[in-house]
Amino acid sequence: MIKLYNDADYLAAAKQKRKLFLIFWIVTAFVAAGFIACVICYLRLPYHDERGNLIVAITSVLMALYLIFCFPYCDICLKRVRRYCKMLAFISDGLKESAVLPFEDIENWTTRDGVDVNVAVFGVRNIKRDEVMHRHIYIDGEKEFPPFQAGDMVRLVTQGNLLIEYEILPRPERTQAQPPEERAFTDTQETIQ
Repeated sequence: MIKLYNDADYLAAAKQKRKLFLIFWIVTAFVAAGFIACVICYLRLPYHDERGNLIVAITSVLMALYLIFCFPYCDICLKRVRRYCKMLAFISDGLKESAVLPFEDIENWTTRDGVDVNVAVFGVRNIKRDEVMHRHIYIDGEKEFPPFQAGDMVRLVTQGNLLIEYEILPRPERTQAQPPEERAFTDTQETIQ
């Protein structure tokens, strides 16, 4: 079985999360220090001083730049890395399911629970309705897509619908799939040549 995740993945994601939080708190501390310095300077000014307007303008620009930084940084970077770390933590804790399913197709990537994933479609036989249903298995977008080909039988280990481990089972030999009469005929043809 080929494992897609190991302990190094979680440690790297946690390290990246700590780094991004450190950057966020450094910028927040810098802005808070600038804001406190502006408030102290404003309070020390005499009544109706012209420099007060300059300090209010500096404070407004500082807060506007901080808000412009915070919304994309927190919404894109921090949110995504936190969700990725959460997904990796769930992999170590969650219930795992194993199945052998035929691979059918690849769908376009999507975002599930804040993590970009590729979608692999597998066929599942429904016994009650006597039909083949489709199961979507999510493969981490950060990982290389497994070399599945249409019709491959794949042993999967999933947590939820996220692929954790896989093994592509060998295809049966052509001679094993033939009836015994045809096998004997092809064997004699090969010995004649």
